[in-house]
Amino acid sequence: MMTFWMGVASAEHARRGRDGGFAQLGHGKHIAVKSLKKGDWIVYYSPREGMGEGATVQAFTTIGRVTSKAPYRFEQAMDFNPYRVDVDYLKAARPAPIRPLLDDLRLTRDHRANWGIVMRGAKRMLHEEDMRRIAEAMGVLAEFEAHLSRRRL
Repeated sequence: MMTFWMGVASAEHARRGRDGGFAQLGHGKHIAVKSLKKGDWIVYYSPREGMGEGATVQAFTTIGRVTSKAPYRFEQAMDFNPYRVDVDYLKAARPAPIRPLLDDLRLTRDHRANWGIVMRGAKRMLHEEDMRRIAEAMGVLAEFEAHLSRRRL
């Protein structure tokens, strides 16, 4: 069964994952990525440009489909070996600001006054209709739906 996820990371980290073809969550902790399975979808929400710093972004920045069967460790630095999954990102996706979507998403519409609290944490499960709406806002709905229809055949 396909699951839809939202990861939370800086825009810089989300782009690094897109460019490298991977997803990494929760500062590389295994528990943060262990539930991501091959065929699942992940979209990144980026509150800021850098990790805890930089310009405010508050947008969905990257979206893609998980392609690896299980998380794996990656030797990034001598003392940092984060867990990752491989992701085939929709490269044509453009950032989609969240504010115009707040009333449309099941994730946020019941929390309009405090939507920022809902966006905290390494990841959240999304409803398929939310992922479709986000993909549409990112300009990749047709490509997203094409992947879904192939997967369900």
